Amino acid sequence: MKKLNDTILKAFRGEETDYTPVWYMRQAGRSQKEYRELKKKYSLFEITHQPELCAYVTRLPVEMYNVDAAVLYKDIMSPLPAIGVDVEIKSGIGPVIDNPITSLKDVEKLGSIDPESDVPYVLETIRILTQEQLSVPLIGFSGAPFTLASYMIEGGPSKNYHKTKALMYSDSKAWFALMEKLADMTITYVEAQVKAGAQAIQIFDSWVGALNVADYRYYIKPVMERIFFELRKNNVPLIIFGVGASHLIREWNDLPVDVIGLDWRMSISEARQLDVTKALQGNLDPAFLLSDWSIVEEKTKQIIDEGKQHPSHIFNLGHGVTPEISPDRLKKLTEFVHSYSGR
Repeated sequence: MKKLNDTILKAFRGEETDYTPVWYMRQAGRSQKEYRELKKKYSLFEITHQPELCAYVTRLPVEMYNVDAAVLYKDIMSPLPAIGVDVEIKSGIGPVIDNPITSLKDVEKLGSIDPESDVPYVLETIRILTQEQLSVPLIGFSGAPFTLASYMIEGGPSKNYHKTKALMYSDSKAWFALMEKLADMTITYVEAQVKAGAQAIQIFDSWVGALNVADYRYYIKPVMERIFFELRKNNVPLIIFGVGASHLIREWNDLPVDVIGLDWRMSISEARQLDVTKALQGNLDPAFLLSDWSIVEEKTKQIIDEGKQHPSHIFNLGHGVTPEISPDRLKKLTEFVHSYSGR
């Protein structure tokens, strides 16, 4: 096993670090030419089902960009087939589900996950990476119940989540049953990742920003409290992240998490002014990486300077790496974050 650079784990725990650590959501794949070549031969699910290949894709950005953490290459949809969800990831569309949830009867048909038998390839990939290949921590992850439910009810990506909200408002029995079913799956799935070797966990509640604060408190927060309460027992840093969810940040600050990921809509200073005490992660708008380097540098300095007002900041993008972003630009950004924050 290689000597571990644990800087990012210290930052996750709110400890002082010599520099601001950095990783990027969707850093594995997307813009790398090596990954694009692989995608000509294999689908995402086909890559994740081959542990050695999946470990290579996960490891590649660490070697290419010199980031302070690896993030496991997989999708938030990865555990759903195990509980009976027929999901396919279609190019240019995203996850498509042929058997959407419409009632309590559909929820009751869902099964449970046994990670060792249902997703052994995910766990084997983690073991390969953490026991043999990585010199930085590995971040595992799962989707959160609302975000997973939105795909399961809409049948795929949505811009307004009308079907999801309609079920939530009109059939609360079905809704809460679905939340508990997905919470059970998330807890079991994440605990298996940690047992296999993942050293931190991010829960993606990517689309929960579609809800207002009152609805979040009633329909979502209790299940998130349960998930994080159970996951705390595993003694690894826990991160929550969503897009367009700045209005929920105080609710997230109440959860038993270590880190809150910010998208680009709220600055680190603004979050601190709202008395957010957790470590913060983020939050350069990925679009800036397509602009002149002088602009990237200016915006990055601002984020780092705000982050250094509090000991716990992890640099990241406000959402994931997009296919248009040059790998050379990401490598240069990592170098800049390290050098500027380490002064």
